[in-house]
Amino acid sequence: MNEPARRLSVQFTVNGTQCARDVDARMLLVRFIREELNLTGTHFGCDTGHCGSCSVIVNGKVVKSCMMLAVQADGAAIETVEGLANPDGTLSPIQEAFSKNHALQCGFCTPGMMMATKYLLETNPNPSEEEIRRGIKGNLCRCTGYVNIVRAIQSLAHEEAKV
Repeated sequence: MNEPARRLSVQFTVNGTQCARDVDARMLLVRFIREELNLTGTHFGCDTGHCGSCSVIVNGKVVKSCMMLAVQADGAAIETVEGLANPDGTLSPIQEAFSKNHALQCGFCTPGMMMATKYLLETNPNPSEEEIRRGIKGNLCRCTGYVNIVRAIQSLAHEEAKV
């Protein structure tokens, strides 16, 4: 006999905005972000934590949101790819670098790659190519666009070094 899903109250800050909801205790964070908050930039790919298309930043760490329950993020600060956008609608530096360096092939991996890039550059503002490749290793690009993705991240690091 199936028991009804247990609902729990959760509170988050998502891209700087407070939100509170009652959620199914078994709801994955990726489903919460997409279905409850309608932030569909976070992609749902493999459901096993291998592809990284669902990567978000939770309390300053990159996590694969398909491997975390929404209730586990209660009280957390969550950043999604939508949070990269500038308030005036212009591209953020990460988005601009991915666009200029043609690192956007099919686009499925792009949100996770961008979030991994944000985390990488926050923790290591001037990474080597090896450190960049290590920093994005949890994100798979099925189009094999890694050369351009690495180039985009390198361009960001060089821009930051000039500032």
